[in-house]
Amino acid sequence: MKRFFVVFPLLALLIVNLMAGPLFAAEEKKDPLANWKTKFDYSKAEYTYILSNISHPVIQGVANGYNIRDALWEKSNGRIYVDYRPLAQLGGEKDVIAKLKIGAVQGMLSSSVASANIADRLGIVNLPYVVDTYDKLDQFRSDPEVWGPYSESALPAGLMVADIVNYGQYGWATTTPVRNIAEAKTVNFRIAEAPVNIDLYNSWGLKFTVMPWPDVPQALQTGVINGLDHTAIVCNITKKFTIAKYFTELNYAQGLFVHLVNKRWFDKLPADLQKIFIEVIEQESAKTRMLTREQHNDQINAAKAAGVQFFTLSAADKTQLVNEAKPVYESWGAKIGMDYLNKVRSTLK
Repeated sequence: MKRFFVVFPLLALLIVNLMAGPLFAAEEKKDPLANWKTKFDYSKAEYTYILSNISHPVIQGVANGYNIRDALWEKSNGRIYVDYRPLAQLGGEKDVIAKLKIGAVQGMLSSSVASANIADRLGIVNLPYVVDTYDKLDQFRSDPEVWGPYSESALPAGLMVADIVNYGQYGWATTTPVRNIAEAKTVNFRIAEAPVNIDLYNSWGLKFTVMPWPDVPQALQTGVINGLDHTAIVCNITKKFTIAKYFTELNYAQGLFVHLVNKRWFDKLPADLQKIFIEVIEQESAKTRMLTREQHNDQINAAKAAGVQFFTLSAADKTQLVNEAKPVYESWGAKIGMDYLNKVRSTLK
């Protein structure tokens, strides 16, 4: 009996702790989007625009969705509410593209590598050393002769390309120094699940592994990969530089989000709201491209201060990469339209 009175309270305490533990853990877990909560009552909005993205708004190109939300609410006098869902809340990009086409989702800030699955021409921005610098991206966006064919290429799929924003220039984050192509040959790079990237790395003769982004941290930690094809902005913000402490500034392409809109939904908007909708997206996207330039410098400076070493390939190595990519230009030029590809390459200098 004495043992019962001693053991029972201990069992009761253990049960309470087991039941309460998950509750306390849930209370302590922070909302990753707490800083971007809506500050207005959107319950009476006439139109709702569900907009998706896979990444975190601490990246300026992702925060663009929230900036559009707030500006559009103000300029439409509360008639359009942008229900922005970053962090892959609506699923992976392939799933969201399917939802976008049928109108279950109205908008998407799609990675440029994923958008190439909608229309081949959208893949032109992923080709090496075509739209590779911040200045070239601004020129590409502002010149109707090169932007027009690009923006109209998704129309057969029922989608509009409203604008484009970025998240830095692509390079190599590695666990060992890569100062030249010879050293790059010793690395196993993770690349995105995109046909352009696969073709490019095959042409470059580099070892690579196609891998979903969520699998990257563990793969880096365990040595399954020892290199990562991505931007310095993303690598620093997502803590990849804690393992891969070297970055080669290849700068062969811009990391881009293409703003896709379901055209049937857009066509149902009144004419005045259509005008406001497009104007706001264009204005906020232009601001975001400027902010990304600043974020690029800030994140590189922060990474260098934390001990990450940065390298730049020689002019000869860059020329070699361009020459080795000729089969990619030819194969994708056939899909994109060789005349259009040549027009873009000759315009953006």
